[in-house]
Amino acid sequence: MALLEICCYSLECALAAQQHGADRIELCAAPLEGGLTPSYGVLKSVRQQVSIPVHPIIRPRGGDFCYSDGEFATMLEDVCTVRELGFPGLVIGVLDEDGNVDLPRMAQIMDAAGTLSITFHRAFDMCADPVQAFDNLNKLGVARILTSGQQANAEKGVSLIAELIARSRVPIIMAGSGVRAGNLETFLNAGVKEVHSSAGGWIPSTMRYRNPGLSMSTDPNADEYQRYAVNGLAVAEMKAIIMRFSQQN
Repeated sequence: MALLEICCYSLECALAAQQHGADRIELCAAPLEGGLTPSYGVLKSVRQQVSIPVHPIIRPRGGDFCYSDGEFATMLEDVCTVRELGFPGLVIGVLDEDGNVDLPRMAQIMDAAGTLSITFHRAFDMCADPVQAFDNLNKLGVARILTSGQQANAEKGVSLIAELIARSRVPIIMAGSGVRAGNLETFLNAGVKEVHSSAGGWIPSTMRYRNPGLSMSTDPNADEYQRYAVNGLAVAEMKAIIMRFSQQN
């Protein structure tokens, strides 16, 4: 049966995802940035209260995946923190200036992670040559690749996803970006064994008082009176589809 990973941005979301059938959680901060390294407090509280596997993302900033020496040193420290807290895996990705997997730095990450299961995230979708990147990640011993098939969403990229699955059993290809109940069977029919979904949306703030003339964001159009949250019913619906598909096939 295919595994359902849910992207969560808080302890509350992680607990909701677990309650409604998620098999694994990718733990992040900063949804508007596409996911950044969670704080130590979030890491510790989730590790203590969530029983299903949780893989924190290690990403020091938004933007591209080619990092300065200082940023990379921070990433290695965060890898060690995640390992020491006892998480079973983590999510990470580093590229060089030419859009290749940065093999020397990824080798350092693998060494720092020890026995942790490593997911190479959607930095893969920014690689110049996905087949070469896949082969290099295979040699490194990466457990899985999260990818949209180098397209704007995974449904558009399903042909490359299927091609990579046919290439080798490892790394596992996990489809992500725009995966939801309405298109989930597309990926299951393509042979995807792991799917990644945010399964949520933006919900309004509980604050009654609001100052409309002031913003804390660098984006003047940002709505700061809303936050992202997992929708437990969406998680449950996706899990039910996966279970039904498994029984029928």
